[in-house]
Amino acid sequence: MRFLLALLLFSFVAASQAHADRLTGVASVIDGDTLEIRGQRIRLHGIDAPESRQVCATAEGQRWRCGQQAALSLADRIGRRKVSCTVRDIDRYGRFIAVCHQDGTDLNAWLVREGWAVAYRRYSRDYIRDETEARSARRNIWSGRFDMPWDWRRAQRGG
Repeated sequence: MRFLLALLLFSFVAASQAHADRLTGVASVIDGDTLEIRGQRIRLHGIDAPESRQVCATAEGQRWRCGQQAALSLADRIGRRKVSCTVRDIDRYGRFIAVCHQDGTDLNAWLVREGWAVAYRRYSRDYIRDETEARSARRNIWSGRFDMPWDWRRAQRGG
């Protein structure tokens, strides 16, 4: 009897863990590299997008809200269709770190390839090729000048 209870408990824990490794549902965009599915915050693995208040400059020097545009572009891309995220870790803020897909497209790679985010080399080398493609094509943030998101955040904190 104890064996059956232990087996049942193990099966339940294993099923719960498998479910926790993947989050699926309609996603809300928090910013260019953060989603929310069913109340769970998800930070997109291996990428860093400009912050919502971050401003970039065109090649001609015209300022534009690149962080806001990154978030809006992601929201337009996913719409109200389901997103599936494979959890890789949990960050110090309690957010899931994940690679998210929709209709077979890696959304993390899409953001970098479209020039709405950069490869976050500090944590991953997964999206360097996508960044090189976006930079070469001068897409979006790469069309002018911008501060790397981590540098912009540091400057906002005052050091």
